[in-house]
Amino acid sequence: MELDPEFVEEFANLKVSTRPISAEELKQFDEHQPLQERAQPKHSSYAHIPQFFWVPPPPDDRLRNLLRKEAHSVFLQRQADEQLNDEELQQLWQHLKQHITEITARKLELINYNDYCKLQSMVGEKCRNYLTTRLFAYLLSESPYLGFVEIVTIYNYAVRKVWTTKCRIGLSFYDEVGQGYLREFDLENYLMDLIPTLPQICDSMQPAFQKFYVCTVIKRFFFFLDRLRTGRIRIRDMVTSGMINELMELRKVVKEGEEGSTTNHFSMPAVLGIYDSYLNLDSDRNGLLSKQELASFGSGTLSSAFLDRVFEESHTYDGELDYKSFIDFALALDNRQTPQGLHYLFRMLDVQNAGFLTAQTLCHFFKGIQEQLAAYSDEAVNFEDIKNEIFDMVKPKESTKITLQDLHNCGQGETVVSILIEFHKFWAYENHNNDPQNV
Repeated sequence: MELDPEFVEEFANLKVSTRPISAEELKQFDEHQPLQERAQPKHSSYAHIPQFFWVPPPPDDRLRNLLRKEAHSVFLQRQADEQLNDEELQQLWQHLKQHITEITARKLELINYNDYCKLQSMVGEKCRNYLTTRLFAYLLSESPYLGFVEIVTIYNYAVRKVWTTKCRIGLSFYDEVGQGYLREFDLENYLMDLIPTLPQICDSMQPAFQKFYVCTVIKRFFFFLDRLRTGRIRIRDMVTSGMINELMELRKVVKEGEEGSTTNHFSMPAVLGIYDSYLNLDSDRNGLLSKQELASFGSGTLSSAFLDRVFEESHTYDGELDYKSFIDFALALDNRQTPQGLHYLFRMLDVQNAGFLTAQTLCHFFKGIQEQLAAYSDEAVNFEDIKNEIFDMVKPKESTKITLQDLHNCGQGETVVSILIEFHKFWAYENHNNDPQNV
Protein backbone atom coordinates (compact mmCIF):
# COMPACT_ATOMS: atom_id res chain seq x y z
CA MET A 1 0.00 0.00 0.00
CA GLU A 2 1.39 3.40 -0.98
CA LEU A 3 2.00 5.75 1.92
CA ASP A 4 0.68 9.28 2.06
CA PRO A 5 3.37 11.58 0.54
CA GLU A 6 2.73 14.19 3.24
CA PHE A 7 3.42 11.62 5.91
CA VAL A 8 6.64 10.48 4.20
CA GLU A 9 7.84 14.08 3.93
CA GLU A 10 7.10 14.85 7.56
CA PHE A 11 8.81 11.66 8.70
CA ALA A 12 11.89 12.44 6.61
CA ASN A 13 12.21 15.82 8.31
CA LEU A 14 11.64 14.40 11.77
CA LYS A 15 14.32 15.18 14.35
CA VAL A 16 14.49 12.21 16.68
CA SER A 17 17.17 13.67 18.93
CA THR A 18 18.31 17.07 20.07
CA ARG A 19 21.98 16.04 19.86
CA PRO A 20 24.12 14.37 17.20
CA ILE A 21 24.22 10.55 17.39
CA SER A 22 27.66 8.98 17.28
CA ALA A 23 28.69 6.13 14.99
CA GLU A 24 29.23 3.90 18.05
CA GLU A 25 25.65 4.46 19.21
CA LEU A 26 24.32 3.66 15.76
CA LYS A 27 26.42 0.48 15.67
CA GLN A 28 25.01 -0.70 18.99
CA PHE A 29 21.40 0.07 18.02
CA ASP A 30 19.22 -3.07 17.81
CA GLU A 31 16.35 -2.53 15.40
CA HIS A 32 14.66 -5.73 16.60
CA GLN A 33 14.46 -4.64 20.20
CA PRO A 34 10.83 -3.80 21.11
CA LEU A 35 10.08 -0.16 21.73
CA GLN A 36 9.61 0.87 25.31
CA GLU A 37 6.37 2.56 26.24
CA ARG A 38 6.59 6.24 26.90
CA ALA A 39 6.48 6.92 30.62
CA GLN A 40 3.11 8.39 31.43
CA PRO A 41 1.51 9.15 34.77
CA LYS A 42 -1.07 6.51 35.63
CA HIS A 43 -4.26 7.52 37.36
CA SER A 44 -5.14 5.59 40.50
CA SER A 45 -8.41 4.44 38.92
CA TYR A 46 -6.44 2.41 36.33
CA ALA A 47 -5.96 -0.27 38.98
CA HIS A 48 -9.71 -0.99 38.85
CA ILE A 49 -10.90 0.36 35.49
CA PRO A 50 -8.82 -0.27 32.33
CA GLN A 51 -8.10 2.72 30.11
CA PHE A 52 -10.68 2.94 27.32
CA PHE A 53 -10.00 6.37 25.84
CA TRP A 54 -6.85 7.79 24.34
CA VAL A 55 -6.69 11.51 23.73
CA PRO A 56 -6.14 12.32 20.03
CA PRO A 57 -2.99 14.31 19.22
CA PRO A 58 -3.38 18.10 19.21
CA PRO A 59 -4.11 19.70 15.80
CA ASP A 60 -0.68 21.36 15.64
CA ASP A 61 1.13 17.99 15.98
CA ARG A 62 1.20 17.40 12.23
CA LEU A 63 3.34 14.25 12.23
CA ARG A 64 1.29 12.38 14.84
CA ASN A 65 -1.94 13.31 13.08
CA LEU A 66 -0.61 12.09 9.73
CA LEU A 67 0.66 8.89 11.35
CA ARG A 68 -2.73 8.35 12.98
CA LYS A 69 -4.50 8.95 9.69
CA GLU A 70 -2.19 6.56 7.84
CA ALA A 71 -2.63 3.83 10.47
CA HIS A 72 -6.40 4.28 10.29
CA SER A 73 -6.31 3.96 6.51
CA VAL A 74 -4.19 0.78 6.66
CA PHE A 75 -6.53 -0.73 9.25
CA LEU A 76 -9.61 -0.02 7.13
CA GLN A 77 -7.95 -1.45 4.03
CA ARG A 78 -7.21 -4.67 5.91
CA GLN A 79 -10.81 -4.80 7.08
CA ALA A 80 -12.00 -4.35 3.50
CA ASP A 81 -9.72 -7.16 2.28
CA GLU A 82 -11.32 -9.53 4.79
CA GLN A 83 -14.79 -9.10 3.26
CA LEU A 84 -16.18 -11.54 0.72
CA ASN A 85 -16.17 -10.39 -2.89
CA ASP A 86 -18.81 -11.25 -5.49
CA GLU A 87 -16.98 -14.37 -6.61
CA GLU A 88 -16.63 -15.68 -3.07
CA LEU A 89 -20.31 -15.02 -2.38
CA GLN A 90 -21.17 -17.02 -5.48
CA GLN A 91 -18.95 -19.85 -4.23
CA LEU A 92 -20.75 -19.74 -0.88
CA TRP A 93 -24.07 -20.20 -2.66
CA GLN A 94 -22.72 -23.19 -4.57
CA HIS A 95 -21.49 -24.77 -1.32
CA LEU A 96 -24.90 -24.21 0.26
CA LYS A 97 -26.58 -25.91 -2.70
CA GLN A 98 -24.24 -28.89 -2.28
CA HIS A 99 -25.12 -29.33 1.42
CA ILE A 100 -28.92 -29.28 1.23
CA THR A 101 -30.42 -31.67 3.75
CA GLU A 102 -34.01 -31.67 2.57
CA ILE A 103 -36.27 -30.08 -0.05
CA THR A 104 -39.86 -29.42 0.92
CA ALA A 105 -42.93 -29.94 -1.22
CA ARG A 106 -42.84 -26.18 -1.94
CA LYS A 107 -39.27 -26.55 -3.26
CA LEU A 108 -37.73 -24.82 -0.23
CA GLU A 109 -34.13 -25.93 0.33
CA LEU A 110 -33.31 -26.67 3.97
CA ILE A 111 -30.17 -27.54 5.89
CA ASN A 112 -29.77 -29.06 9.36
CA TYR A 113 -26.96 -28.48 11.85
CA ASN A 114 -24.93 -31.57 10.90
CA ASP A 115 -24.74 -30.54 7.26
CA TYR A 116 -24.11 -26.96 8.36
CA CYS A 117 -21.02 -28.17 10.24
CA LYS A 118 -19.85 -30.01 7.12
CA LEU A 119 -20.36 -26.78 5.17
CA GLN A 120 -18.18 -24.89 7.66
CA SER A 121 -15.30 -27.30 7.04
CA MET A 122 -15.59 -26.95 3.25
CA VAL A 123 -15.45 -23.17 2.90
CA GLY A 124 -12.44 -20.89 3.27
CA GLU A 125 -11.47 -18.98 6.40
CA LYS A 126 -13.00 -15.69 5.23
CA CYS A 127 -16.33 -17.36 4.59
CA ARG A 128 -16.13 -19.38 7.82
CA ASN A 129 -16.13 -16.13 9.79
CA TYR A 130 -19.68 -15.57 8.59
CA LEU A 131 -20.98 -19.12 9.09
CA THR A 132 -20.89 -19.25 12.88
CA THR A 133 -22.75 -21.57 15.20
CA ARG A 134 -24.39 -18.53 16.74
CA LEU A 135 -25.80 -17.59 13.34
CA PHE A 136 -27.32 -21.03 12.81
CA ALA A 137 -28.86 -20.98 16.30
CA TYR A 138 -30.40 -17.56 15.68
CA LEU A 139 -31.82 -18.50 12.27
CA LEU A 140 -33.10 -21.78 13.71
CA SER A 141 -35.04 -19.90 16.40
CA GLU A 142 -36.78 -17.92 13.65
CA SER A 143 -37.32 -20.88 11.30
CA PRO A 144 -40.79 -22.44 10.96
CA TYR A 145 -39.10 -25.79 10.19
CA LEU A 146 -38.08 -27.74 13.29
CA GLY A 147 -34.33 -28.46 13.15
CA PHE A 148 -33.89 -26.90 9.70
CA VAL A 149 -32.95 -23.52 8.23
CA GLU A 150 -33.52 -22.34 4.68
CA ILE A 151 -30.20 -21.98 2.86
CA VAL A 152 -31.38 -18.75 1.26
CA THR A 153 -31.63 -17.09 4.68
CA ILE A 154 -28.00 -17.99 5.38
CA TYR A 155 -26.92 -16.59 2.03
CA ASN A 156 -28.97 -13.41 2.47
CA TYR A 157 -27.41 -12.88 5.88
CA ALA A 158 -23.92 -13.12 4.40
CA VAL A 159 -24.79 -10.69 1.59
CA ARG A 160 -26.32 -8.15 4.00
CA LYS A 161 -23.38 -8.38 6.39
CA VAL A 162 -20.85 -7.94 3.59
CA TRP A 163 -22.73 -4.93 2.25
CA THR A 164 -23.16 -3.34 5.70
CA THR A 165 -19.52 -3.84 6.63
CA LYS A 166 -18.25 -2.48 3.32
CA CYS A 167 -20.55 0.50 3.70
CA ARG A 168 -19.24 1.19 7.21
CA ILE A 169 -15.65 0.89 6.02
CA GLY A 170 -16.34 3.20 3.07
CA LEU A 171 -17.77 5.86 5.42
CA SER A 172 -14.91 5.41 7.88
CA PHE A 173 -12.38 6.42 5.23
CA TYR A 174 -13.88 9.92 5.45
CA ASP A 175 -13.66 10.03 9.24
CA GLU A 176 -10.81 12.54 9.46
CA VAL A 177 -10.91 12.60 13.26
CA GLY A 178 -10.96 8.81 13.55
CA GLN A 179 -13.55 8.78 16.34
CA GLY A 180 -16.36 6.95 14.55
CA TYR A 181 -18.41 9.91 13.36
CA LEU A 182 -18.67 12.26 10.38
CA ARG A 183 -18.97 16.02 10.42
CA GLU A 184 -20.76 17.98 7.70
CA PHE A 185 -17.45 18.57 5.92
CA ASP A 186 -16.64 14.83 6.00
CA LEU A 187 -20.07 13.86 4.70
CA GLU A 188 -19.77 16.44 1.94
CA ASN A 189 -16.49 14.86 0.76
CA TYR A 190 -18.13 11.43 0.84
CA LEU A 191 -21.09 12.57 -1.26
CA MET A 192 -18.92 14.39 -3.79
CA ASP A 193 -17.04 11.14 -4.40
CA LEU A 194 -20.21 9.05 -4.36
CA ILE A 195 -22.32 11.04 -6.84
CA PRO A 196 -20.42 9.84 -9.96
CA THR A 197 -21.37 6.26 -8.96
CA LEU A 198 -25.10 7.07 -8.78
CA PRO A 199 -26.45 6.92 -12.36
CA GLN A 200 -29.91 8.17 -11.34
CA ILE A 201 -28.28 11.35 -10.02
CA CYS A 202 -25.22 12.14 -12.11
CA ASP A 203 -26.98 11.41 -15.43
CA SER A 204 -29.75 13.95 -14.81
CA MET A 205 -28.09 16.64 -12.70
CA GLN A 206 -26.70 19.91 -14.01
CA PRO A 207 -23.22 20.70 -12.59
CA ALA A 208 -24.48 23.99 -11.10
CA PHE A 209 -27.11 22.10 -9.06
CA GLN A 210 -24.64 19.70 -7.46
CA LYS A 211 -23.91 21.90 -4.43
CA PHE A 212 -27.65 22.24 -3.73
CA TYR A 213 -28.13 18.49 -4.06
CA VAL A 214 -25.26 17.77 -1.65
CA CYS A 215 -26.52 20.41 0.78
CA THR A 216 -30.05 18.93 0.76
CA VAL A 217 -28.80 15.38 1.34
CA ILE A 218 -26.46 16.43 4.16
CA LYS A 219 -29.20 18.39 5.93
CA ARG A 220 -31.53 15.39 5.73
CA PHE A 221 -28.92 13.13 7.31
CA PHE A 222 -28.23 15.61 10.09
CA PHE A 223 -31.90 16.39 10.69
CA PHE A 224 -32.76 12.75 11.36
CA LEU A 225 -29.50 11.53 12.93
CA ASP A 226 -28.26 14.58 14.87
CA ARG A 227 -31.26 15.67 16.91
CA LEU A 228 -29.06 17.22 19.61
CA ARG A 229 -27.29 19.34 16.98
CA THR A 230 -23.79 18.23 17.92
CA GLY A 231 -22.56 18.81 14.38
CA ARG A 232 -21.62 15.18 13.85
CA ILE A 233 -23.24 11.82 13.10
CA ARG A 234 -22.08 8.42 14.27
CA ILE A 235 -21.16 6.14 11.39
CA ARG A 236 -22.95 3.32 13.16
CA ASP A 237 -26.18 5.33 13.12
CA MET A 238 -25.77 6.13 9.43
CA VAL A 239 -25.48 2.44 8.58
CA THR A 240 -28.26 1.16 10.84
CA SER A 241 -30.73 3.94 10.02
CA GLY A 242 -31.34 2.62 6.51
CA MET A 243 -30.72 6.05 4.98
CA ILE A 244 -27.47 4.90 3.37
CA ASN A 245 -29.35 1.95 1.86
CA GLU A 246 -31.85 4.38 0.38
CA LEU A 247 -29.04 6.50 -1.05
CA MET A 248 -27.33 3.45 -2.56
CA GLU A 249 -30.54 2.42 -4.32
CA LEU A 250 -29.78 5.22 -6.77
CA ARG A 251 -26.91 3.13 -8.14
CA LYS A 252 -29.45 1.07 -10.06
CA VAL A 253 -29.23 1.92 -13.74
CA VAL A 254 -32.58 3.02 -15.14
CA LYS A 255 -33.21 1.50 -18.55
CA GLU A 256 -34.57 3.55 -21.41
CA GLY A 257 -38.31 3.96 -21.06
CA GLU A 258 -38.26 3.29 -17.31
CA GLU A 259 -38.68 5.91 -14.61
CA GLY A 260 -36.34 6.32 -11.68
CA SER A 261 -37.48 6.04 -8.09
CA THR A 262 -40.08 8.63 -7.13
CA THR A 263 -40.34 7.63 -3.46
CA ASN A 264 -36.62 7.76 -2.66
CA HIS A 265 -35.91 10.83 -0.53
CA PHE A 266 -32.51 11.27 -2.19
CA SER A 267 -33.77 11.02 -5.77
CA MET A 268 -33.66 14.04 -8.06
CA PRO A 269 -37.47 14.55 -7.98
CA ALA A 270 -37.46 14.60 -4.16
CA VAL A 271 -34.53 17.02 -3.87
CA LEU A 272 -35.87 19.22 -6.66
CA GLY A 273 -39.20 19.33 -4.85
CA ILE A 274 -37.57 20.98 -1.81
CA TYR A 275 -35.44 23.28 -3.95
CA ASP A 276 -38.38 24.36 -6.13
CA SER A 277 -40.45 25.04 -3.03
CA TYR A 278 -37.70 27.36 -1.80
CA LEU A 279 -37.49 29.17 -5.15
CA ASN A 280 -41.26 29.60 -5.34
CA LEU A 281 -41.35 31.18 -1.89
CA ASP A 282 -38.49 33.56 -2.74
CA SER A 283 -40.69 36.14 -4.47
CA ASP A 284 -38.07 38.93 -4.49
CA ARG A 285 -35.41 36.53 -5.87
CA ASN A 286 -32.70 37.60 -3.42
CA GLY A 287 -31.81 34.01 -2.47
CA LEU A 288 -33.23 34.36 1.05
CA LEU A 289 -36.67 34.09 2.63
CA SER A 290 -38.32 36.79 4.70
CA LYS A 291 -41.01 36.05 7.28
CA GLN A 292 -43.68 37.18 4.83
CA GLU A 293 -42.35 34.84 2.13
CA LEU A 294 -42.07 31.87 4.49
CA ALA A 295 -45.66 32.44 5.64
CA SER A 296 -46.82 31.06 2.27
CA PHE A 297 -45.27 27.64 2.98
CA GLY A 298 -47.64 24.66 2.86
CA SER A 299 -51.22 25.66 3.55
CA GLY A 300 -50.17 29.31 3.99
CA THR A 301 -51.78 29.46 7.44
CA LEU A 302 -48.80 29.17 9.77
CA SER A 303 -49.27 31.51 12.73
CA SER A 304 -47.19 34.66 13.08
CA ALA A 305 -46.12 33.63 16.60
CA PHE A 306 -44.65 30.39 15.28
CA LEU A 307 -42.90 32.10 12.36
CA ASP A 308 -41.39 34.63 14.78
CA ARG A 309 -39.89 31.75 16.76
CA VAL A 310 -38.50 30.13 13.60
CA PHE A 311 -36.57 33.30 12.79
CA GLU A 312 -35.44 33.68 16.42
CA GLU A 313 -34.05 30.13 16.63
CA SER A 314 -32.64 29.78 13.10
CA HIS A 315 -29.45 31.19 11.68
CA THR A 316 -30.45 34.19 9.55
CA TYR A 317 -28.79 36.71 7.27
CA ASP A 318 -30.07 40.26 7.77
CA GLY A 319 -33.19 38.75 9.31
CA GLU A 320 -33.87 36.34 6.44
CA LEU A 321 -33.67 32.56 6.18
CA ASP A 322 -31.17 30.77 3.93
CA TYR A 323 -31.62 27.46 2.10
CA LYS A 324 -29.98 25.35 4.83
CA SER A 325 -32.29 26.62 7.56
CA PHE A 326 -35.27 26.24 5.23
CA ILE A 327 -34.50 22.55 4.72
CA ASP A 328 -34.69 21.93 8.49
CA PHE A 329 -37.93 23.90 8.63
CA ALA A 330 -39.49 21.99 5.71
CA LEU A 331 -38.37 18.59 7.01
CA ALA A 332 -39.83 19.31 10.45
CA LEU A 333 -43.24 20.34 9.12
CA ASP A 334 -43.36 17.43 6.66
CA ASN A 335 -42.36 14.94 9.39
CA ARG A 336 -44.24 16.14 12.46
CA GLN A 337 -45.07 12.57 13.43
CA THR A 338 -41.39 11.65 13.83
CA PRO A 339 -39.29 12.21 16.98
CA GLN A 340 -37.00 14.49 14.97
CA GLY A 341 -39.88 16.63 13.69
CA LEU A 342 -41.39 16.91 17.17
CA HIS A 343 -38.00 17.85 18.60
CA TYR A 344 -37.64 20.74 16.14
CA LEU A 345 -41.18 22.02 16.66
CA PHE A 346 -40.98 21.66 20.45
CA ARG A 347 -37.85 23.81 20.40
CA MET A 348 -39.81 26.48 18.55
CA LEU A 349 -42.71 26.29 21.02
CA ASP A 350 -40.43 26.37 24.07
CA VAL A 351 -40.23 30.17 24.16
CA GLN A 352 -38.49 30.29 27.55
CA ASN A 353 -36.05 27.47 26.68
CA ALA A 354 -37.21 25.85 29.90
CA GLY A 355 -37.60 22.33 28.53
CA PHE A 356 -41.37 22.31 29.01
CA LEU A 357 -44.55 24.06 27.87
CA THR A 358 -46.97 25.70 30.28
CA ALA A 359 -50.51 27.04 29.90
CA GLN A 360 -48.94 30.47 29.38
CA THR A 361 -46.88 29.10 26.49
CA LEU A 362 -49.94 27.53 24.88
CA CYS A 363 -51.82 30.80 25.25
CA HIS A 364 -49.01 32.72 23.54
CA PHE A 365 -49.22 30.57 20.42
CA PHE A 366 -52.99 30.24 20.46
CA LYS A 367 -53.34 34.00 20.15
CA GLY A 368 -51.84 33.72 16.67
CA ILE A 369 -54.48 31.09 15.80
CA GLN A 370 -57.25 33.32 17.20
CA GLU A 371 -56.13 36.20 14.97
CA GLN A 372 -56.59 34.04 11.88
CA LEU A 373 -59.82 32.57 13.25
CA ALA A 374 -61.36 36.04 13.48
CA ALA A 375 -60.79 36.54 9.76
CA TYR A 376 -62.53 33.28 8.82
CA SER A 377 -65.34 32.94 11.34
CA ASP A 378 -67.36 34.93 13.83
CA GLU A 379 -67.38 31.98 16.17
CA ALA A 380 -65.08 32.46 19.18
CA VAL A 381 -63.06 29.62 20.66
CA ASN A 382 -62.36 29.62 24.37
CA PHE A 383 -58.66 29.12 25.12
CA GLU A 384 -59.44 27.31 28.37
CA ASP A 385 -61.28 24.64 26.40
CA ILE A 386 -58.33 24.17 24.02
CA LYS A 387 -55.85 24.13 26.89
CA ASN A 388 -57.84 21.47 28.74
CA GLU A 389 -58.13 19.36 25.57
CA ILE A 390 -54.37 19.54 25.00
CA PHE A 391 -53.54 18.54 28.57
CA ASP A 392 -56.10 15.73 28.38
CA MET A 393 -54.50 14.44 25.17
CA VAL A 394 -50.93 14.63 26.49
CA LYS A 395 -51.52 13.54 30.11
CA PRO A 396 -48.14 14.93 31.24
CA LYS A 397 -46.34 13.57 34.28
CA GLU A 398 -46.54 17.02 35.87
CA SER A 399 -50.04 18.43 35.60
CA THR A 400 -48.88 21.96 34.68
CA LYS A 401 -45.93 21.17 32.39
CA ILE A 402 -45.69 19.42 29.03
CA THR A 403 -42.25 18.09 28.15
CA LEU A 404 -40.98 16.73 24.86
CA GLN A 405 -41.02 13.26 26.35
CA ASP A 406 -44.69 13.73 27.28
CA LEU A 407 -45.47 14.53 23.63
CA HIS A 408 -43.64 11.38 22.53
CA ASN A 409 -45.37 9.19 25.10
CA CYS A 410 -48.93 10.36 24.45
CA GLY A 411 -48.89 9.54 20.73
CA GLN A 412 -50.73 12.79 20.00
CA GLY A 413 -47.68 15.04 19.66
CA GLU A 414 -48.29 15.76 15.97
CA THR A 415 -51.85 16.92 16.67
CA VAL A 416 -50.85 19.08 19.63
CA VAL A 417 -48.11 21.01 17.83
CA SER A 418 -50.16 21.33 14.65
CA ILE A 419 -53.14 23.05 16.28
CA LEU A 420 -50.76 25.50 17.97
CA ILE A 421 -48.81 26.58 14.88
CA GLU A 422 -51.13 26.23 11.86
CA PHE A 423 -54.69 27.52 11.51
CA HIS A 424 -55.51 25.03 8.74
CA LYS A 425 -54.71 22.13 11.10
CA PHE A 426 -56.54 23.77 13.99
CA TRP A 427 -59.67 24.26 11.90
CA ALA A 428 -59.58 20.62 10.76
CA TYR A 429 -59.19 19.49 14.38
CA GLU A 430 -62.06 21.69 15.60
CA ASN A 431 -64.40 20.43 12.89
CA HIS A 432 -63.40 16.77 12.80
CA ASN A 433 -66.56 15.82 14.70
CA ASN A 434 -68.61 17.35 11.89
CA ASP A 435 -66.85 15.24 9.27
CA PRO A 436 -69.22 12.46 8.07
CA GLN A 437 -66.33 10.02 8.14
CA ASN A 438 -65.98 10.55 11.88
CA VAL A 439 -69.66 10.18 12.66
